[in-house]
Amino acid sequence: MAFNASTQDENTVVNKNGNPMLRTFAYLLKYKGRIAIVLLLIAFGTFVQLVNPILIEKAIDTCVSTKDMKHLLKIAGIAIGLNLLLILTIKARMLIMAKTSNKVIEEMRDDLYNHVQALDLPFFDSRPSGKILARLIGDINGMKDVLENCITSFIPGILTVICVGVIMFTKNSTLALASLCSLPPLIVGVFLISIKAEKHWKAFRKKCSNLGAFINEDFSGIKTIQSFDAETETSGTFDRLTEEHRTTFIDAVKWCDAFGSVIDLCWAAGTFMLYFVGIRKLGPDAVSIGTYISFAWYIGMFWQPIMNISNFYNQFVNAASGAERIFEIMDSEAEIFDAPDAGTLPAITGAVEFENVTFEYEKDTPVLKDVSFSVKPGETIALVGPTGAGKSTVVNLICRFYDAQKGRVLIDGTDVKNVTMESLRQQMGIMTQDNYIFSGTVRENIAYGKLDATDEEIVAAAKAVHADDFIQKLEKGYDTELTARGGELSNGQRQLLAFARTMVRMPRILILDEATSSIDTKTEQTVQAGIAALLKGRTSFVIAHRLSTIQNADRIFVIDDGGIKESGTPAELMEKKGMYYALIKAAEE
Repeated sequence: MAFNASTQDENTVVNKNGNPMLRTFAYLLKYKGRIAIVLLLIAFGTFVQLVNPILIEKAIDTCVSTKDMKHLLKIAGIAIGLNLLLILTIKARMLIMAKTSNKVIEEMRDDLYNHVQALDLPFFDSRPSGKILARLIGDINGMKDVLENCITSFIPGILTVICVGVIMFTKNSTLALASLCSLPPLIVGVFLISIKAEKHWKAFRKKCSNLGAFINEDFSGIKTIQSFDAETETSGTFDRLTEEHRTTFIDAVKWCDAFGSVIDLCWAAGTFMLYFVGIRKLGPDAVSIGTYISFAWYIGMFWQPIMNISNFYNQFVNAASGAERIFEIMDSEAEIFDAPDAGTLPAITGAVEFENVTFEYEKDTPVLKDVSFSVKPGETIALVGPTGAGKSTVVNLICRFYDAQKGRVLIDGTDVKNVTMESLRQQMGIMTQDNYIFSGTVRENIAYGKLDATDEEIVAAAKAVHADDFIQKLEKGYDTELTARGGELSNGQRQLLAFARTMVRMPRILILDEATSSIDTKTEQTVQAGIAALLKGRTSFVIAHRLSTIQNADRIFVIDDGGIKESGTPAELMEKKGMYYALIKAAEE
């Protein structure tokens, strides 16, 4: 199965509303109270860590040398008490941040999901669903550790480094300069490594998305893959994508490991210079043993946070590439949206009119060109013509899944652009060739068409399309649990169930787009009888390649080459012996 990893959205970075990571951290501002508590706990923890070397220095230089056990025990008691409190504060701040970061991730996922739900068909036409799924799950999950560690690691790390530096210079500026002499080369090394690391983490996130999209596409089309014996080809594609995923991850990790190596070298160099300068330059008696030990401790406290910050940076870069992709979708705007002054479409009779409508999916390639027609309430219009002629486009414009570039689409004399899409689509029933069956009961699947439908309405809709017969034969009838896509049902049963879901909302305008293609001829005749009874007096548009299914239509539109080439009753068009006549004769042969 072919899989194109380089889709449009992979190479698009939308940053029009600010830095993606700053926008991510902005979610934390909703929890100022929790963050304030965490910062107080961090301040206390940093204070304890800074005091520990001073207590050690005091114990060695004052108590050990003078054998003052009473004072030594007092210092030990203070140190033990403070460090027990330190352990408790660390656990408390980690718990608070874990809850907060999980809440933020939940809100981000809700915002992204709700935004995606509000986007229109052109958006989904240009993106594989697997890539959208990767953002909703993988990319957002990648934000969790960064949000949590930003508060619990990065901020205390920066605070510790600053405070340690101040203390070291206050105690002995010569030893401080010696200990931190390797800081400038570290800054240069980290800057150069970060450039490379960021590039490789971005590449890794793209490979993650490609792999997730392929797996989603592969399993969605598993029946087709097995039917065409294409397992070997898809396995090859999967191996290639996993290899790309592995190699980009290894490349990113290699550069991340370089951070640790550089920091370790600088740490070792600083420790060496501490003792070298202290002993060779200041003299062995110029600095006390306690001071040496406290400085060695402070050096560790200085470089360890830098190590943690470097690890956080790796997470940050990885998450930043994911944040760009998340907000690329968040910043995507629907091409089809309610006008600011859009009103509510009142109950309609079902009159539909096209006024000089021109529509194109791609620029300068019109599918419909200056199309005009008028349909009275209650009429059944059949749309026929070759594949790609524009039949589905006509009904998509009526439902306002797309907007015409020129002309107007009117329902009961009202331009569909002037009313809310919700009030428009609530009065329509749309039935396509491939109707999705959701996991849940049969009853819930039918009620999806009208969420407040009563049991009586659900059963009535099922009976109207003759779905009740097969439903009653299921193990638990209407309470039978179905899996996603309705794998337990035949194609015909799935189609009948989707019919019932459409009919339960009692639409004023019904659209049947190849709706009976998966039903055998005998079942189709039964369903047609049910549809005719239920939709009497309602406007309907029927697209069907089986020309036998549209013989009862009030009018037939033959669509080809961007326009309506013929229009009339079946009898009238047969008498013309034009395109419709040719289609009928070709079907009979």
